[in-house]
Amino acid sequence: MKFVDEVKIHVRSGSGGNGCLSFRREKYVPRGGPDGGDGGDGGDVIFVADLSKTTLVDLSFQRHYRATKGTHGSGKGKHGRKGRDAVIHVPVGTLIKDFETGEVLEDLTETGQRFTALRGGKGGKGNARFATSTNQAPRKTTGGEPGAERWLQVELKIMAEVGLVGFPNAGKSTMISKLTRAHPKIAPYPFTTLTPHLGTVDADEFKTFVVADIPGIIEGAAQGAGLGHRFLRHVERTGILVHIVDLSPQTGRDPLDDYNAMNLELGRYNPALLLKPQIVAAIKIDVSGAQERWDSLQHGLPGGVRAFAVSALTGEGWTELKDGVRDLRGRLESER
Repeated sequence: MKFVDEVKIHVRSGSGGNGCLSFRREKYVPRGGPDGGDGGDGGDVIFVADLSKTTLVDLSFQRHYRATKGTHGSGKGKHGRKGRDAVIHVPVGTLIKDFETGEVLEDLTETGQRFTALRGGKGGKGNARFATSTNQAPRKTTGGEPGAERWLQVELKIMAEVGLVGFPNAGKSTMISKLTRAHPKIAPYPFTTLTPHLGTVDADEFKTFVVADIPGIIEGAAQGAGLGHRFLRHVERTGILVHIVDLSPQTGRDPLDDYNAMNLELGRYNPALLLKPQIVAAIKIDVSGAQERWDSLQHGLPGGVRAFAVSALTGEGWTELKDGVRDLRGRLESER
């Protein structure tokens, strides 16, 4: 399925039905009283956070959503039916924004959470509503209120406890495939991952947690370079950041420099990201020359940041890394 995490849509609520002007017509009752019913309310536009949805692709195909009008009232005191709501199912973690102002209207972070983006117009009153002791045959009614419309910006921020970050081709896809049951595309060239991948880790016999592989971020991403803000925003939802760095001398990159450069991009995008707990996962500890780079990395990391060296070839370090992430997550949960 195509991954879509941002879309602009137009929504419109339904207008209310008109109130009815009517009088009873009964045999042997020459002057029947007013019996005009009220019009029905227009339908609302409602968003629902749906756990079965993982992308906004449905909204990219259908950009216009319309609730229906309420029906008019009728005689014999019959009220009009309410218009049908336009119900839009979106993934958990979806932000609803006003397109013109950028104002966040709602953040759907829980399964089943509902948000009414637009209320339908109220139905008009029938003449039965206006009967009084001095005016027993009113001919007054009111029309239904019109519906409303607006353009909305709908954005998805993935909900995951752990986010894997690193430069293109740093090994994030390999990492999520080893830690979880996810099977992302793995290849020896940059930007193999063009959409976030999710995987589940078994925390213990009864609990699991979600890991997200965030597509490669490059220097300047906070200013829009490369994939830019498109995937940086997914990092904001994660509770723990796992930095992936490559220990292989063949890359020509220094692991500690990559770690610092990645934090620089995260801080430029949102300084609050630097307050998240971090772990460093250094891959390819099995290759020649990696041990020296591993020693240098450990000495240069800030205090309190745990680092693990792993090898996809030999299997070294994966259990320790998974346990480290699991323990940190458990400690954070206990502190809440």
